[in-house]
Amino acid sequence: MKQLFSLVLFATVTLGFAQIPAGYYATATGTGFTLKTQLYNKISPHTTLIYGSGLWSLFTTSDVRPDGFVWDIYSNCNFVFGPVANGGNQDDGTLGTIECQRYNKEHTFPQSWFGGQVYPMYSDAHIVMPADKKDNGMRQSLAYGMVSSTVVNPIGNGWKIGTCTTPNYPYSLQVFEPADQYKGDIARNYFYMATCYENAIGSWQTFNASGDTVLDGTNDNVFESWFLNMLLIWHNQDPVSQKEIDRNNAIYAVQGNRNPFVDHPEYVCQIWTTACANMNSTAFEMANTTVFPNPSSNQNITINSTLSIDGIQLFNVNGQIILEINNPKFENNSYTLQNLPHGFYFLKLNSNHQSVTKKIIIN
Repeated sequence: MKQLFSLVLFATVTLGFAQIPAGYYATATGTGFTLKTQLYNKISPHTTLIYGSGLWSLFTTSDVRPDGFVWDIYSNCNFVFGPVANGGNQDDGTLGTIECQRYNKEHTFPQSWFGGQVYPMYSDAHIVMPADKKDNGMRQSLAYGMVSSTVVNPIGNGWKIGTCTTPNYPYSLQVFEPADQYKGDIARNYFYMATCYENAIGSWQTFNASGDTVLDGTNDNVFESWFLNMLLIWHNQDPVSQKEIDRNNAIYAVQGNRNPFVDHPEYVCQIWTTACANMNSTAFEMANTTVFPNPSSNQNITINSTLSIDGIQLFNVNGQIILEINNPKFENNSYTLQNLPHGFYFLKLNSNHQSVTKKIIIN
């Protein structure tokens, strides 16, 4: 399984590698938690941004959709960058009682988990992302987790709140399940936190009740096993996208450090080796499906998979299905979608009750 995991991510690694500054990871030569400490020494020193103006300004380059609107991780709203006085939808302390009125700043790793408005974590752009104000308020500081498929949420981009159904979870707790297309992004945010704040995160376990269900009180492993296993699955089922690569580069230009797990997804299993080795290989099966070219310049996307794909769905940024194919006929393990309109899409592939969602761009 471990070998499969590395091979599956090869295409992602090569996609991002060309934009990594030369020699940036030259000291990352170890394995296990030694590698994590080497990465900590590299990324921990960084510029501390101003929580207000610094992040608002950065979002205009780090979190802009191809259509120019704000890239919100919780909704499909078409938010305009900038203050309300200038025609934007940036939170000004008003409205946000319903969806699509205001966007604000979401700590994907809740600030209450590290003690509140404590810098540099409080303004670390790698974990702070734009989000609809209403949706963000509903999440509060809930832990991420899996929720029953019977839970339906009438707002948002597919996120849900409900009783945790993540395998092997030892608690009865309410959790927030993000949309499939952002689960990998969030997992890599958490691996970043475990690494960038290795020197402190072991002491955060008791700051917040939800945080206590996730953190194990150590500086090396960091996460409880149920949560770590879920992050590994999310990391693998939603591989690094061009969106994350572009965001990583934009943050590096301002904050001066990078998320190593966007640049080198294989570092995850090189660090958390035991957890990866203990994972059932079926948990990673859907990642053995590739989509190329991405971005596409000829309006065609080819899907390669050794699995039997039951269904293909293509969603636009507003969550609308623009293409649905049931039981597609693959030839030589390949299926090509042709003449796709220009834009950004979420491609959902289903196979034997498993699914994976990939982000694709048609230029």
